[in-house]
Amino acid sequence: MAPPFSCAATLFRPTTTTTVPCAGSLARPKIHSKPSTTVTNRRILKSWPLRSSLAQQNPPKQEEEEEAAIDVNPFVDFLYDDLPHLFDDQGIDRTMYDKLVKFRDPITKHDTIDGYLFNIRLLKLLFNPDFQLHNVRQTGPYEITTRWTMVMRFVLLPWKPELVFTGCSIMGINPQTQKFCSHVDIWDSIKNNEYFSFEGLLDVLKQLRIYKTPDLETPKYQILKRTANYEVRKYDSFLVVETKGDKLSGSSGFNKVTGYIFGKNSSTEKIPMTTPVFTQAIDDKLSDVSIQIVLPMDKELTNLPTPTVEGVSLRKVKGDIAAVIKFSGKPTEEVVKVKEKGLRAAALKDGLKPQEGCLLARYNDPGRTWSFIMRNEVLIWLDEFILE
Repeated sequence: MAPPFSCAATLFRPTTTTTVPCAGSLARPKIHSKPSTTVTNRRILKSWPLRSSLAQQNPPKQEEEEEAAIDVNPFVDFLYDDLPHLFDDQGIDRTMYDKLVKFRDPITKHDTIDGYLFNIRLLKLLFNPDFQLHNVRQTGPYEITTRWTMVMRFVLLPWKPELVFTGCSIMGINPQTQKFCSHVDIWDSIKNNEYFSFEGLLDVLKQLRIYKTPDLETPKYQILKRTANYEVRKYDSFLVVETKGDKLSGSSGFNKVTGYIFGKNSSTEKIPMTTPVFTQAIDDKLSDVSIQIVLPMDKELTNLPTPTVEGVSLRKVKGDIAAVIKFSGKPTEEVVKVKEKGLRAAALKDGLKPQEGCLLARYNDPGRTWSFIMRNEVLIWLDEFILE
């Protein structure tokens, strides 16, 4: 099958037309998922018949009997086993594809397995790809849909920008050859997924901008979905040291929490610095605020020293799912509230259930970082999330 897409490689390909993290276990996900049968997907599939390679001489009854005889479950199991090898030395199993298999994504197309495999090699050379498979499911009598996340770093640019794409691959099965005969990629971040999509090209280019992220430990998360406006992330649990703050964009209490990691604790232990610094509001007016510093991931509450400064405490933040919007510039109170309002509105429009309050994540030292490359984020925890 299938990598999720072949996007950015088209920006650097030679004159001939050729195309196109790892996540741990690929066991069936705990996040609920359900099949997607959008009109957009169906319209794209109609652009060329999934059964175009079938012999037209077969009478309809015989063709129906052949299709009905397909057991798709082995194909599903195959993709769960094969896709983890997309970018390793083993690679995917080309024998499971027709020679004239059709691949399409918003900015790339191929009509042979050889062209598709060449583009995978090109992506592997230019990027450091991380393909994360979320689920594989049957969505038709000869159709399988995979959902995935692709995270890549463009290593040729000095700032090594991160490009993220999420979406679905719709795989057609040729009932005559018992092989994959088609593969259409749908990106979550754009509306026009038909080749050639200028919206898709713009989506690639805008991710090449500079964000400065310090080389420090940060809470671990997986991007489940990236839309045009925000990401949905699944965070692992993490620990924070926190105290009372004054406002989301404020720094009141910062010296207290940094004092803890610099040795103002029961064992005078110095604890490594991490990123980001969080300020969290837990009410709808965004007025009840705390300021937090994330503690190293190898720490546990049981082996951390006790804070010695009044009002400073330790807490474990439970792993959960959040909607997140990233932005640069100085995160003033007005800017943060506008970002929170926009993120909340977008999440509600998409049928999500955002909780009250939000977090502001500041990754950079404002005194040492140009504002236009600062990395700031607003996060809103979600009550539930269905990965479709």
